[in-house]
Order: sequence, then structure tokens, then C-alpha cells
Amino acid sequence: MNLHDELKIALEAAAEPGRAAPMQAYMRDQFVFLGVAAPQRRLAVKALLADLKGVGADALLDHAQLLWQQPQREYQHVALDMLALHRRQLSIEHIPALLALARQRAWWDSVDGMAGIVGDVLQAELRRGGNGHAHMSDALRHMDFWLRRIAMLHQLGWRGDTDAGWLFDAALALAHEDEFFIRKAIGWALRDYAHHAPAEVLAFATEHRQQLSPLSYREALKHQPP
Repeated sequence: MNLHDELKIALEAAAEPGRAAPMQAYMRDQFVFLGVAAPQRRLAVKALLADLKGVGADALLDHAQLLWQQPQREYQHVALDMLALHRRQLSIEHIPALLALARQRAWWDSVDGMAGIVGDVLQAELRRGGNGHAHMSDALRHMDFWLRRIAMLHQLGWRGDTDAGWLFDAALALAHEDEFFIRKAIGWALRDYAHHAPAEVLAFATEHRQQLSPLSYREALKHQPP
């Protein structure tokens, strides 16, 4: 029995069919679901994904592509779980493949999951002395707004590793956009950095209040003291 057969058995055993319709409605009926909640999904596939240690990045990406082709949304989430678990096997040369995968069946759940994986890969590269923003400048200008969202969010959780100049320039580059998911991403990225550098974010948001959308501005300062 191959990995994908085993994953199918594990997920179907963990499924609660009564959950499927509410999960589908939450995603605006864009995807079908088996009805497996996130904690149960992770538990059901944990051992199977752990067994992939050392298989190599190309094999991981092949597995992810096969999972992405499955109709039920849980399979894309399993692919993200797998890539996140084995992120140390990925490097900047795999970023284009990750971004290409993110564009397939794209919605905020899969895109944000991939943003975290891309960010982990790039932060590791930064700490090795490499380019911590590889491919992100191109993503920031990409016609697909989901890739622009990934570029805006890729430094989430970096704290002291955050390149504030890059973050603020990216926020201004996208500030004119009307797309909700871009405006939300700008605010989220700024708010996340504010946990590390609140004064810098406050100063930036105050100076550029007229350029930032009300949503981005409000989200950026959401946890700032009055």
C-alpha cells in the first residue's frame, strides 16, 4: 500500500460526515470536505508524514502535488502539514515550486499555510547568510494577488530577523489595492512586526495613514496601547 492510499484510509476513518457541510459553507462552497477537523487530521496522519523524513525535497513536492489534486480540501491541508513538518529539507531553489502549488485551488487557508512554509524556508536561508527575500520581490509584483499576499506575509513571526525596510516598502507598494485579502495582509504583517517593534510600526502607520486603507491601518495598530 502506498502513502496516498494510507492517507486516504486514515482521513476517511477520522471523518465526521456531519462536519463536512459546515466546513464547506465556511469556505463559501468552493471546496468539498470529508469532515475532518484540523486536530483530528493532524493526529490521523502524523505517523505517516513522520515516516517521510529524509525522502528528499523533490519527493515531498511530488507528494504535495498529488495531494493537491484530490477533491477534498483536507488533502491540501495534509500537503501543507507535510511540507511544514519537513521544511528543513526545502531550500530557496524550491520556492518557485511552492509558489506554483499555492496558485492551484487558491484560497486564504492554503495560501496562508504556504506563506508560513515559504517564510520558514527563507528565514533559514537568511540565517545562513543568504537571501531572505528570494523570489519575494517578483511575487510582490505578480499578477496573481495570492502571490502578492504571500510576499506580504512571508516575514510573519520573524521578529528580530524582520527586514523592516522591506516590510514597509512592500506595504506601500500594495497599499493602493482594493483587494480585501491584500489590505488584510498588510495590516496583519504590520501588526505581527509590532509585537517586536511597536514604536516603528506606529510611526510608519501614522506617517502613511492616508496611503494605507482604513482596514490595513486599523489592523496594523490593533494591539497598540491607546
